[in-house]
Amino acid sequence: MTYVLFALGFILLIKGADWLVDGASAIGRKFRVPEMIIGLTIVSFGTSLPELLVTTMASLEGKAELGVSNILGSNIANILIILGLAAIIRPLPIARDTYLIDIPISMFAVMLLGFLANSHFITDSTALEITRIDGGILLFFFFCFMVYILAEARAKPAEADPQMAAGQMPMAALKIGVGILMLYFGGEWVVDGASLIATRAGLSEAFIGLTIVAVGTSLPELVTSAVAAYKGNVSIAVGNAIGSNIFNVLWILGFTAMVSPIPFSPASNLDIMMVLMASASLIVAVIIGKYPRISRTEGALFIVVYAAYVFYLVKTSGL
Repeated sequence: MTYVLFALGFILLIKGADWLVDGASAIGRKFRVPEMIIGLTIVSFGTSLPELLVTTMASLEGKAELGVSNILGSNIANILIILGLAAIIRPLPIARDTYLIDIPISMFAVMLLGFLANSHFITDSTALEITRIDGGILLFFFFCFMVYILAEARAKPAEADPQMAAGQMPMAALKIGVGILMLYFGGEWVVDGASLIATRAGLSEAFIGLTIVAVGTSLPELVTSAVAAYKGNVSIAVGNAIGSNIFNVLWILGFTAMVSPIPFSPASNLDIMMVLMASASLIVAVIIGKYPRISRTEGALFIVVYAAYVFYLVKTSGL
């Protein structure tokens, strides 16, 4: 039955992403909210639900290594795989605010995580963990991020869609709700199936979290961004990936740590560095390119880098 749900999960992911993008885009046009803001908020929240589920459950079940690895692995996949694939489908223009503000915010979030998790360097404690106080700090900065997003939406309204009738609003909201549910269950079923296969193969929790579960919980972002890029909603594709990275660290790890302190493995510091390198590569791609965008060539390069990263994990895991 797990394998049947594994296959069905992919179908739910694809259709759920389609509905979420359509509904979010429609509501955004109606209320003059820029597509980038929609991607950073509604779409990011919806596609981050699998990460929230996996990380919280892993923490409560005493599998913290899987939960933290899932978040860091998902953030790496969001940039290298998701934006890489989306750029191959359609080159992704990167707005000035995105590479000057949004991407640096995502990098600040993961650097803050690294500092809090390694705070034993400046305290008497010898334990590495993300405490409830650390979780509160992460949630505080998440609140600050949301205030900034709302201010941006009010300061730079998009053009309204005069053709959208008021009666279409309930259908758009329904598409968002049903799309999020389909992404949630689709992601959960795919992750369960992949985890079962990996566990039977004797793989470690950290390896499973950084690769199979990370990519599995990133499938909503992957499919949503790919669909958005295919439909020409490139701002939603970029905003979804960057927003999900911010949500994953500040909201999901913050919330999970408030529920139960999360032990942190020193090995995860290397993964934090990988997240920072992947994020910085977006800014580099904008700087060195003729236009502020991620080209198809750069998108393919992102995927090659991710493949090399997974190869390194396989070699160091002793497989």
